[in-house]
Amino acid sequence: MDEIETLRDLDAALASGTSLRGLRIQDLDLTGHEGQLLARSDLEGIVVLGGRLSPELGEHLRLHGALVFPTDPHAPVNAYRASLYQPHELYAGLDSSGYESTPDARAYHWAKDADLHHDAFVTLLRAIHDDSVTDALGEFLGGSPVVGVMGGHALKRDSEAYAGAARLGHRLASAGLVVATGGGPGAMEAANLGALCPSPEAVTEALGRLARIPSFHPSIRDWAQIALDTYDEIVRIPLSDNGVRSVGIPTWFYGHEPPNVFCNGIAKYFSNALREDGLLARSTAGLVILHGAAGTVQEIFQSITPLYYAEEDRALPPLVLVGVDHWSRDVPVWHAIEALGRDRGLGRAVHLVDDVDEAADIVLGHA
Repeated sequence: MDEIETLRDLDAALASGTSLRGLRIQDLDLTGHEGQLLARSDLEGIVVLGGRLSPELGEHLRLHGALVFPTDPHAPVNAYRASLYQPHELYAGLDSSGYESTPDARAYHWAKDADLHHDAFVTLLRAIHDDSVTDALGEFLGGSPVVGVMGGHALKRDSEAYAGAARLGHRLASAGLVVATGGGPGAMEAANLGALCPSPEAVTEALGRLARIPSFHPSIRDWAQIALDTYDEIVRIPLSDNGVRSVGIPTWFYGHEPPNVFCNGIAKYFSNALREDGLLARSTAGLVILHGAAGTVQEIFQSITPLYYAEEDRALPPLVLVGVDHWSRDVPVWHAIEALGRDRGLGRAVHLVDDVDEAADIVLGHA
């Protein structure tokens, strides 16, 4: 079965002279190909996921054994999308109508309303959406080495800790790693920001601009608008490698956390469980855990489980907690990690350090 995600791929399939049976056509405007498709009868097993097609073509496809998945014109997002989100896409309409009018805010309310009213069709579309995003994320990252950076959403842009997280992200990305975060504000935004910036000077300049709106409280609109303006300035500067440096993986499960924009691509999910598992599983080059609270603690122990059960002779990626006092006193999870790692490979993979430079040294030394 071939996945057809671009019109170029569809043109090639139509011109190949081979049967179209079994194709998966995802999120394409078929109006320019209707004549060719109406002339074909070898359509059994084709699956058409969303996109645009006339009622006539839809009927023709179904009569010849194809399966056409419907769209929902009321849905604020495309359930069958074949690519990751881009920052301006999620925040469309922000400058004219405010945050509540954006696709990002509307998607959260759409999902919440469906849960309240037990709408099975919306639940199905959300599941298809998340599977499509997972597929797009895998294609986007390819075989690139990924380092996950976790941390709390409350970190303010004008703090030294935020600047430190940005420097960490920049150093990791400049060494050839893709920096992946939970895609939210605070420490996550800082790491994505640093990774996206092409130079230390760009990091410093961006930090100065963003500090004028240190938090998304009380106004998500102001917080996001200055970020979008800063993002536009950053991406105007060409990179030598033109590669992926920064990815955000947020969720609409946390409706109070707007997504940060400093990413080459944003994989936003309705399911927090799928989002968490995808983020941690893709962090093949290691994990760095900055200050955080309940959500970050959940990520720590979720990442520890596969390390705990890993085969003893397997080389494990590092898991580095930053902040000795924070993780041993304020949120004392380190003692449990130490106990779990005793006499296991986990014990060699976990580290507790006091600053981001030490964390970067460990990750880059392993890579």
